[in-house]
Amino acid sequence: MSIFNDTKLAFADKTDAQLRKAYWMFKAIEQPALTNIGVSLLNFTVKNNFPFVDGIVKQTLFEQFCGGETREESMSVVKQMFKRGVGSIFDYSIEGKEEEEVFDAVCKEIKDIIRFSVGNPAIPFIVFKPTAFGRIDIYEEVGKGKELTTSQKEEWNRVVTRFDEVCKLCFENNKKVMVDAEESWMQDAADQLCEEMMEKYNQEKPIVWNTIQMYRTGRLEYMNAHLERAKVKGYSIGYKIVRGAYMEKERKRAEELNYPDPIQPNKQASDDNYNAGIDFVMANLDKVSAFFGTHNEKSSELVMDKMQANNLEHDNPHIYFGQLYGMSDNITYYLADQHYNVAKYLPYGPVKDVVPYLTRRAQENTSVAGQTGRELGLIGKELKRRKK
Repeated sequence: MSIFNDTKLAFADKTDAQLRKAYWMFKAIEQPALTNIGVSLLNFTVKNNFPFVDGIVKQTLFEQFCGGETREESMSVVKQMFKRGVGSIFDYSIEGKEEEEVFDAVCKEIKDIIRFSVGNPAIPFIVFKPTAFGRIDIYEEVGKGKELTTSQKEEWNRVVTRFDEVCKLCFENNKKVMVDAEESWMQDAADQLCEEMMEKYNQEKPIVWNTIQMYRTGRLEYMNAHLERAKVKGYSIGYKIVRGAYMEKERKRAEELNYPDPIQPNKQASDDNYNAGIDFVMANLDKVSAFFGTHNEKSSELVMDKMQANNLEHDNPHIYFGQLYGMSDNITYYLADQHYNVAKYLPYGPVKDVVPYLTRRAQENTSVAGQTGRELGLIGKELKRRKK
């Protein structure tokens, strides 16, 4: 019997109508063929500016997985969740853009989020994706250690400047910032940049947090080596620890380009690696803080058990839990009820711009073993409970 089965607690803020809508949406997502057709259709209609798309998307996927189109619009969700002890992490979910002016605009938006969140404990972290500040190809070139052309050097310097401006502003305003992880072939450069920012801004406490994907091979080794570098340079480390979300893409590319698959061989190996990441953090809490981003009940309970074994208070400032908005409310609200530090990733942005994020959510829910079934089971259980 899972400790995360209290559906009354999980869905206390949801009306019957909202739960029924969520149920039918997850029911549709459960069918891979239907999801793939829906995603293709959605991308086609957005690309061709069909006028009705905004309304349909806003009332379905968007409503389930996003806070609103703007920060202000999302604040009602932020306040509602914080009443129950759950923080929000604004995720400006614009993906797939490659123009310098867009990178500048996103950087400005992230800085605006920082200023917007100052003094508000309901927004404990700032977050951005490396490819929101620069092209994936430039990260790949830098990561390979290739000699850059003059124009590439200028382009990379702009990426570094955006990183630094955001991290510096967080440092000045005492806000923690997480840098998301993306594809393995761009990650070396992102890791290096995160380390440079940590060295600069984490001397007193962890302001800058990097993301470690445990479905990848070699990440535990990276964490151990990084810890040694941090000890030498005298700064603390912040990690968001996740499993990862690009498995099919990673495997396909490795096969096409004939290099070793960077992903763990199976789910069990990923789970074992994630749990080893938990052990790593618990053994090094004097230097490492962690945000455990997971929808896995066993991993969440394991962190709780390890905290108890180490006599750590539930709201220990070095340990956070996190889930995505619209998913795993049974985990989030149980943790909040027990006074653990917990926050939801809360995406926002114009409906059309957020479609790539939403379609990825739908496809992930289809591909992650049991995730959609779990959501359906919990919603169904709560609706049945309310009828009694």
